[in-house]
Amino acid sequence: MTRAGTASLEIAGGRPLTGEVEVPGDKSISHRSLLLSALGEGTSTISGLSAGDDVIRTRWAIEALGAGVVDEGGRLTVLGGRSRLKAPAATIDLGNSGTGMRLLAGVAATLPGTTTMTGDDSLRSRPMDRVAGPLALMGATVDGRGARCLPPLAVTGGPLRGIDYTPPMASAQVKGALLLAGLAAAGETVVREPVATRAHTEEMLAEVGADVRVEPWGEGRVVRLRPGPLGTCSWRVPGDPSQAAFWVVAGAVVPGSRITVGRVHLGTERIGFLGVLARMGADVTVEDRGDAVGSVTSSFSALRGTTVDSAEIPSLDEVPILAVAALVADGPTRFRDMGELRVKESDRLDGTARLVRAFGGDAAVEGDDLVVGGGAALRPGRLDAEGDHRMAMAAAVAAMAVPSAEPTVIDGWEAVATSYPGFADSYERLSGGPR
Repeated sequence: MTRAGTASLEIAGGRPLTGEVEVPGDKSISHRSLLLSALGEGTSTISGLSAGDDVIRTRWAIEALGAGVVDEGGRLTVLGGRSRLKAPAATIDLGNSGTGMRLLAGVAATLPGTTTMTGDDSLRSRPMDRVAGPLALMGATVDGRGARCLPPLAVTGGPLRGIDYTPPMASAQVKGALLLAGLAAAGETVVREPVATRAHTEEMLAEVGADVRVEPWGEGRVVRLRPGPLGTCSWRVPGDPSQAAFWVVAGAVVPGSRITVGRVHLGTERIGFLGVLARMGADVTVEDRGDAVGSVTSSFSALRGTTVDSAEIPSLDEVPILAVAALVADGPTRFRDMGELRVKESDRLDGTARLVRAFGGDAAVEGDDLVVGGGAALRPGRLDAEGDHRMAMAAAVAAMAVPSAEPTVIDGWEAVATSYPGFADSYERLSGGPR
């Protein structure tokens, strides 16, 4: 493997991957641990925080709001409390982080004054209306560009009131923003989820003393929150299962491979991709070591096509890498109701189809469905990740599975720094060193 400048990566296949690897701290939990530490009355600590740029931007954001942050060599100490926080005069730059912007909007709604947030070209093209609308119903003022409320986003706090809200699309980010705003709202804030999304916000709020209740509601849940102050916590962030998915699929599709990913978060809403892989015939074992943290081991397997519903993986983060598994599976795989992929860091619906074709496979977008033909004879290619970290890493795994030593070129590799800056180093360790 060789690096070409700062923007491209060349990677050749034909080499098994063996050994153990740990992935970065979970991004979702990292963002929330920072924000809840800033809101908590006193001193909190965080270990295992993701080193990706997205999370670094959230750390800078809470410092801009007034929280005190000290890096003690792998452990952060955060001095928080509402009396410390205020809307900053300068615009907060959140880089590529949609999670950071949406969650921070909920916090900003509770502060006097106007908090302005922006980001890179990709983030400025991502709609924020799904969080702006319900925050406005609560009493905040949220301004962006056009009907979809594109960033820069200006959030002006005001007297907030709790609302009873059902998001039109499954979104842990919208739920999180409303619950964070609800901490300072009059009355109860209720979020109803027809499809259960990742539960980090409500679980972590409970850890710091929030008055939060969760009830089943059909196939989803209802989260109820009463306003009040938060306490402090010593957070320990486990490994990110969405990042682990790349290595789990790599173990299944690269001949001769066996990979163990350690200390992974195993929350129910985060590991739907494992059920998909099991249905495809992958040789995957999970060892839960308690507190929803454990290891996942994956070995090379003969895979078969399946049907994947969006409700199985509500965030859809793992669709690009599951499409790599579908690329080599026997028979077609249909990913159903995947329209939300169009408004991620890139248009991942079209991008995933292009990825499959770049490696010699067949793929078609049919409405909101993606159909991958399967059974491809993999060939090296060239792909532009278009600023999307997940597309870049999915392409890298496909390249690892190509039997030829001729390299694949992935342009836009710098996007990986937003979530997994050490991905290429992890590959070198698992493959036995650079080619």
